[in-house]
Amino acid sequence: MHTKNTSVRSNDADDSLTPEALAGDVVLTTFKSSGPGGQKKNKTESSVRLQHLPTGIIVVATESRSQAQNRKTAWMRLIAKLRERLEKPKKRVPTKPSRTQKAQRLQEKKLHSRKKHLRRPPERDD
Repeated sequence: MHTKNTSVRSNDADDSLTPEALAGDVVLTTFKSSGPGGQKKNKTESSVRLQHLPTGIIVVATESRSQAQNRKTAWMRLIAKLRERLEKPKKRVPTKPSRTQKAQRLQEKKLHSRKKHLRRPPERDD
């Protein structure tokens, strides 16, 4: 197994999501992939694992027999996951429940209450 930790850091204020900008925060590891494929797959370290240290995100690429192609695929996956993480969810617009919804909810509560009341043991008169 081969491990490479790159120490180049990006000083850009915008911190663009490119392999060059992220290189200082990523540990690149190559390893032998498993599964069907025979001798070629078993003896070459063509699989790539990228670990983004600040977030702990790990991506793996083992599809291709080429380490360069797998590295490219892994970088694309890592950048996609980081972009997904940066996206802010849209604010929810609060809405009032309609009169019908309120009535339906109350009806369901009454039914539930009645069921629970029926489960009680009968009261004893001593």
